[in-house]
Amino acid sequence: MKRRNLLTSGVAAAATLALPPRLFAQVNPTAARDAELLALARREVARAGADLWARDLVAIADFGLHSAQKRFHFVDLDNAQVQSFLVTHGDGSDPQHDGWLKWYSNVEGSHCTSRGAYMTRSWYVGRFGTSIRLDGLDPTNSNALPRAIVLHQADYARPEHVARYGRLGRSNGCFAMGPEQFDLALAKLAGGRLLFADSLGLTEDGRRVAPPMAQTDLLTRTPPQGTFERTNPGVY
Repeated sequence: MKRRNLLTSGVAAAATLALPPRLFAQVNPTAARDAELLALARREVARAGADLWARDLVAIADFGLHSAQKRFHFVDLDNAQVQSFLVTHGDGSDPQHDGWLKWYSNVEGSHCTSRGAYMTRSWYVGRFGTSIRLDGLDPTNSNALPRAIVLHQADYARPEHVARYGRLGRSNGCFAMGPEQFDLALAKLAGGRLLFADSLGLTEDGRRVAPPMAQTDLLTRTPPQGTFERTNPGVY
């Protein structure tokens, strides 16, 4: 490299280092968020320990955000990278269908999303096509297998659904993604990897925000109204 080019590069690097923190955050808007997600993924992998079969990729579902936001993060621990997607919550968790999760539940028939750590298992073909079984590792989601809570694709989880209605549709408690996005989950997440769900409220620019209502755990089956029928696409 010529001395002139080297000097120019050095001046540019020094100017970058001299940028005020606020301006640097504008240049890298997701850096703070991604750093938190990477740290959380490492902590949860360590907590799960020997239960996991693979530790290269972790999925984190942030139900402290509205369903119109990309709140399902694929955290690549090997390469320190994050990809973010849309994901649904259960209709029992959001009976008003306004896009906000109000309740978590581990109860059969609640149609609610459950918080906690899951391990992905094998895939199978169900009502919504190929789906990934999930095994709950915490007391808050220990019924994931008998409840048939799975990861699957659905048209109501497409970005186009948000563009039209301002929110995603709702599952029966499963993690539903758009078909194109779910293909990545099949390729990267299945086979003994970690999925962690909680209310983080972690925005794209790294801020923590609170949902507009309290999010609590239901210990009995309250929503949805009417007679429960097992229509969950995860039945197997």
